[in-house]
Amino acid sequence: MRTINVSEITEKVRDLCISANKVLPDDLIGRIEVCSGCEKSQLGRSIFDDMKANIAAAKELDIPVCQDTGMAVVFVEVGQDVHIEGGLLEDAINAGVHRGYTEGLLRCSVVADPLRRVNTGDNTPAVIHTRIVAGDRIRLTVAPKGFGSENMSRLKMFTPAFGREDIIAYIAETAKIAGGNPCPPMVLGVGIGSDFEGCALLAKKALCRSLDTPNPDEFYRAMESDALEAVNATGVGPQGFGGSVTALAVNIEAAPTHIAGLPVAVNVGCHVTRHASAEI
Repeated sequence: MRTINVSEITEKVRDLCISANKVLPDDLIGRIEVCSGCEKSQLGRSIFDDMKANIAAAKELDIPVCQDTGMAVVFVEVGQDVHIEGGLLEDAINAGVHRGYTEGLLRCSVVADPLRRVNTGDNTPAVIHTRIVAGDRIRLTVAPKGFGSENMSRLKMFTPAFGREDIIAYIAETAKIAGGNPCPPMVLGVGIGSDFEGCALLAKKALCRSLDTPNPDEFYRAMESDALEAVNATGVGPQGFGGSVTALAVNIEAAPTHIAGLPVAVNVGCHVTRHASAEI
């Protein structure tokens, strides 16, 4: 049994909130670089140049890469041989979000109630997803989620009569409906299976998978490729001004489901789909 004090968790979440908002993952930067060379539209290539300049400026000036520093989504994997002392896990995570957003001078965008709309002032509470795993470590992933892209996400309860091509068409339709709202080129996280809330969680997790790591299942790996091709064929293009690159990637995660169901969720991410991870 390994003991971890909540202060370590708070400190790590604080740092991840700041770093995730300022420095993009290497795989995302690499994909933007590659796709900028694939864009056939002159305007689209110019937009890619502006995106790359913005990313470089954020790193150089130590400022957020996007003004919408998002709602803090935190994935937590807790080893079953870990003993947490000094307080509650969720309190420690929210304390880290509070410190990250206030000390890091990040925009606070969370309201305490969805209808009365009073800002909490520190971007808490976070959306927290916790899993118990093997080992004596805690792994944290902070994924700030802006709502220009989140608002364009969709979920549909298909029946088992539908299949692979129907889902690809749904993914492409989602991108076309989204248009320029999520600041494309997008990253699309797709969850297939589980149940209503489970497929949405799969889609969110898919956005945190490296774009350099395709689905290990050959069937879904090919489906990711075909879905990306279908999305790019919509012609939405960079920032919605038309072009050949509408999405940087389509990441699919699948899970068992009920014999009567086929839930599908598409979680839309912008061209700066952010996340950062660390282990304690």
